[in-house]
Amino acid sequence: MAASLALIAFSLRTPITSVGPILLDAVRATHLSPAGASMLTTLPSLCFGLFGPLAPMLSRRVGSERALLALLVLLTAGTALRVVPSWQVLYVGQIVACFSIGLMNVLMPGVVKRDFPHHVALMTGVYSAAMCAGAASAAAVTAPAANALGHLFLGDGNGDGNGNAWAWALALWALPVALAVLIWLGQLPPVGTRAERSTRIVRGLWRSRLAWQVTVFMGSQSSLAYIVFGWLATVLRMRGMSAVDAGLLLSLSVIAQAAASLLLPFLVARLADQRAINVIALAMTGVSLVGCFFAPISTTWAWALLLGVAQGSAFTLALTVIGLRSRDSHVAAQLSSMAQGIGYLIASCGPFIAGSLLHATGSLYSLAALCVAICALSAWCGYAAGRRDHVNVQTEATTA
Repeated sequence: MAASLALIAFSLRTPITSVGPILLDAVRATHLSPAGASMLTTLPSLCFGLFGPLAPMLSRRVGSERALLALLVLLTAGTALRVVPSWQVLYVGQIVACFSIGLMNVLMPGVVKRDFPHHVALMTGVYSAAMCAGAASAAAVTAPAANALGHLFLGDGNGDGNGNAWAWALALWALPVALAVLIWLGQLPPVGTRAERSTRIVRGLWRSRLAWQVTVFMGSQSSLAYIVFGWLATVLRMRGMSAVDAGLLLSLSVIAQAAASLLLPFLVARLADQRAINVIALAMTGVSLVGCFFAPISTTWAWALLLGVAQGSAFTLALTVIGLRSRDSHVAAQLSSMAQGIGYLIASCGPFIAGSLLHATGSLYSLAALCVAICALSAWCGYAAGRRDHVNVQTEATTA
């Protein structure tokens, strides 16, 4: 089960981080407007927020295992659809992919809490690391893949938008998702059985102050993550880096996220609560983003590594507190739905505002100010969400 969850997690960010390194090429090839490019980078978090709350209902109807299988099939289709070199089809493919990811984001913490109740932090770290590994792979490989495909098939050796190599490179990421579909088939319960024989209604969650603090913590740190996924490579290209080098640097940052995700649970297990470490992770994020924006270009590799450690820690902590602030898997599933539904709606504002600021001002100072402000908000909510407590809710049994 753990290996299967890790394989699913690997595919949950590849459709997102594959876009950034070839965004300028896609814009040129499809004649997408600056506002359209900003919206393209906003789609992931917006879809996560809009569609994530549907996950508990789907899980109750068909069970978590079958829900994940159906969503993986849909994710495969949406990712493959991006092979069509049209901004309209690119949008449709991205929406379908992000719809699937948004629901799986919500289902995963509940599955972890149910199947690994005594190892929530460790298993959260494992699938967070797998998610980061997938994100890093997509960031590093997409631009070189576009160049290679241009040479081999399309007569477009530099992937600069004169051919369709960038679209084929985006569609390649349907392959690992298809593999996850095949592996997950083995996790399905026998036909005619029910994955969850009972469920519980959770009441009072939306009135819980702690639940809202967890939600804003998730949303604000995710906003920073999607600013990085959508715009860091573009910012580095604006500073003079090549598309391949910018993609590799983004990949390096995400690899550092994976390492932090794996190591952090061992530290969390030794802490009385997560207040201090949440604040430290967000402070490191703010400092390293400023370094990536303004430090000498030769030092951005070091800043990207620090950024990866910081954001990997923040993301893993945000997921971990969902489980730690919940008394059982039923509460965890509902808190996950709230934190990721509302949280990702909050997060969707970040990349759109970032792109709009870059287009309107052409200056990195406004983007840096936005990121620092989000870091401050996230640190405040992370401190509050990190205290040792459970959300105050009432539950009652019902027939599933």
